[in-house]
Amino acid sequence: MSIKTATLNGVATIEIARPEKKNAITGAMYQQMADALNAASTDTSVRAVLITGQPGIFTSGNDIEDFMQRPPGSTESPAFVFMKALMGCEKPVIAAVTGAAIGIGTTMLLHCDFVYVSDEARLAMPFVSLGLVPEFASSLIVPQLMGNARAAEKLLLGDPFTGADAVECGIANAVLPASEVAIHARRIAERFNGLPPGAVRDSKKLMRRARSQAALETIAVEGELFGKRLRSPEAQEAFSAFFQKRKPDFSKF
Repeated sequence: MSIKTATLNGVATIEIARPEKKNAITGAMYQQMADALNAASTDTSVRAVLITGQPGIFTSGNDIEDFMQRPPGSTESPAFVFMKALMGCEKPVIAAVTGAAIGIGTTMLLHCDFVYVSDEARLAMPFVSLGLVPEFASSLIVPQLMGNARAAEKLLLGDPFTGADAVECGIANAVLPASEVAIHARRIAERFNGLPPGAVRDSKKLMRRARSQAALETIAVEGELFGKRLRSPEAQEAFSAFFQKRKPDFSKF
């Protein structure tokens, strides 16, 4: 199993566990994570959800080979089902990030309530370099968080950034030594065992109310453009270059 789940002391943990592939996410893994989030939402013994990867790697993003064989064709595809489940989770979601968080590895953090990153973390949203467009409402939320100028560096140029940068930009709560990230994130998650769950749930809903509809609309627009871009000659060149381990040539476009 590439997604491991467990519930302990009121915390439902979703662990991305495919280190041999740098925790690249397949469609089946998206569905597993969505199922785990939905199960945690209805389990009264769960007070918070913790999403984590492996030591030194959160996720390298989509598994490109699986992605190309099973591209997301609609909002019913596993990736969109996962997005909907994460956005719809009424319980606090805490992310513990060490190492690389690429593509959706970064954009999923925008929908978590608490994000703790290591001092070794490297985040990136390289959608444009693959001939694609941003996803998971990142085209809306990233400019809101950091302004258009810095958002352009992250979304148009795909510039990677550190855990400290993520904190400064408002994506993460704190940067910690790698060995302390998971421990600290679990400690935060377990604090919800001592708080009234209804008040937590309603407060989270209120905090997200103004942005939730706009985010859903943005995801729909992004998804339509993403599908078109995926079939574009630019994306075909980018993915061909990836598999051939060469630099893509966009000079003919």
